[in-house]
Amino acid sequence: MKRIEVKLALPVVAPLLDVVKEMADGLRGSLAAPLGLTDLDAEFSAAWTDELLAAQKVDLQALLGLFGDEFFAEGVVAFDGENAEPIVRATAALRLRLRERFLGGLGDEALESGNVELDQLPEPTRKAFMCYLFLATIQELIIQHLDSSILGT
Repeated sequence: MKRIEVKLALPVVAPLLDVVKEMADGLRGSLAAPLGLTDLDAEFSAAWTDELLAAQKVDLQALLGLFGDEFFAEGVVAFDGENAEPIVRATAALRLRLRERFLGGLGDEALESGNVELDQLPEPTRKAFMCYLFLATIQELIIQHLDSSILGT
């Protein structure tokens, strides 16, 4: 099974992890992409939401688990068949939350291209944007470098 290891610069990544943890904490009780299914039975909708929240929590734990003591000692994160899918889902959830909370004023083109004047952004928006790009990079690494069978395609 394929595995990739990436060495990250701790001084760059550590401040972004504060944003990641804050956003992950904010997702404990709410879905990154709310269902919006108002025509369903309330009990069914609640059960479905609870199941999705539990899965989202597991995915976020997989992502946060990359940044434990070993990461802070060596600066290395590893992606493989066991953590690829949960991490892609977790990074997507966090990017949705960042977009909703901090990056709504930036257009889709700017968000996806990264073509933003960072020095023109207020500090919280700048940090959120850098975190958004960091999470996008993680997604791209997984998708480009791991065997497609890991991602179920």
